[in-house]
Amino acid sequence: MEQATPSPEPILRVNNIEVVYNHVVLVLKGLSLSVPQGAIVALLGSNGAGKTTTLKAISGFLPLEDGEITDGSIEFLGQDLAGLQPHQIVRRGIFQVMEGRRIFEELTVEENLTCGAYTRRDRAGVKDDLEKCFTYFPVLKDRLKRLAGYLSGGEQQMLAISRALLARPRLMMLDEPSLGLAPMLVQEIFGIIGEINRNEGTTILLVEQNAQVALEVSSYGYIMENGRVVLDGPVDRLLGDQDVQEFYLGLGQGGRRKSYREVKHYKRRKRWLS
Repeated sequence: MEQATPSPEPILRVNNIEVVYNHVVLVLKGLSLSVPQGAIVALLGSNGAGKTTTLKAISGFLPLEDGEITDGSIEFLGQDLAGLQPHQIVRRGIFQVMEGRRIFEELTVEENLTCGAYTRRDRAGVKDDLEKCFTYFPVLKDRLKRLAGYLSGGEQQMLAISRALLARPRLMMLDEPSLGLAPMLVQEIFGIIGEINRNEGTTILLVEQNAQVALEVSSYGYIMENGRVVLDGPVDRLLGDQDVQEFYLGLGQGGRRKSYREVKHYKRRKRWLS
């Protein structure tokens, strides 16, 4: 899928960070990654690999869960994010769409969208961007006065992404946008993510367990296991890697789909660190 032409200069650098929860549990163990400006970068891995923790470290949410970065640094547009509060990081141009949508269910669709623009003072620009959201997600225009909690799962995901767009992020981080959605709707949502990247030039860091659909829209990918990056590279190279094919795409030799028993066996013999 065609993307916005990325700049070779990273908009985001995560430099060898360690993250500890409750002063005891080491979750990220020297994690490094970079995101080129204008690119879509996928961050893949199984449950518990540390993907969501990585996003929370970038967006400043760790202290809310008794987590902290104990080593390393995070730079956005060349500036260190250390010590910044989440709202300050949003003002710098980073917006995280949380796993499970996290919309305000007791507010209307319109009120949820307004919350996305809370850092902005240009009312005319907000109005224009709202109309732009409706070109991506026309159904939201018909739901403006409806309570967000009554929307379908797919509509809630559309609302969460639109709310992020109204903040005009330089970097949008999406955490499991396919979660709980039907396959056809997943393809629609990811198609629109690609459009947003191309049309708005928005850089996207995508956390996703559905590796196939994530790699279809991305140009580069990182694979995490146990708090570390164990494999990274351009998408074409990852798609050609036997381990990625077997464990993340469920494919055996000749492109056949592997059985659950075979995948479980492969999980025990992973060769990431060899």
